[in-house]
Amino acid sequence: MDTLRITEIFLSIQGESRSIGYPTVFVRLTGCPLRCVYCDTAYAFSGGETRTLGEILEQVGSYRIRHVCVTGGEPLAQPGCLALLRALSEEGYAVSLETSGALDVAAVDRRVIKVMDLKTPSSGEEGRNLYANIDHLRHLDQVKFVIVNDGDYRWSVGKLKEYRLSERCEVLFSPAMRAQNPKELAEMILADRLPVRFQVQLHKILWGDEPGR
Repeated sequence: MDTLRITEIFLSIQGESRSIGYPTVFVRLTGCPLRCVYCDTAYAFSGGETRTLGEILEQVGSYRIRHVCVTGGEPLAQPGCLALLRALSEEGYAVSLETSGALDVAAVDRRVIKVMDLKTPSSGEEGRNLYANIDHLRHLDQVKFVIVNDGDYRWSVGKLKEYRLSERCEVLFSPAMRAQNPKELAEMILADRLPVRFQVQLHKILWGDEPGR
């Protein structure tokens, strides 16, 4: 029987990615092998509750919402995540996966939209980026850069060009909360004419750091 360690399942407004603004059910898996400096979900590193795949699907279904986001922690750190993504897709949900980019995404169900980070230097986890994952990105997927400072911005622009990311998929530049000034980042994107989407965390604007939002 497939089981996963779950920190929380909750209904909220999607605050990031292409489906921003949509009512979305979030399935937050427990555990993460990374320790990013700016992490805002450290409470998901440990603990949680063991749930069967059937129990998870039942709770997700109770919300009667089309969009489902599987997140963490790092969801792919649990082997059962792949089965969960496949099962949600089979149920007809619009499924997205938020992943750090440090673990192999090759086996992720093709119906799932991948929202994959490339960790910037200020994250403290730049060395964990698995660049082979870029070959598995499709036009519906997204790559996200969390920008802390000018150095991160220049590094991100370099990766954008080196891997021709905007030709593969949508690229997101997101200011780290309480670190990178959003207006300044937006102005840099405009000045450099970057083919990226500027993104702020809508859920943070609405609810701050409140867990389960």
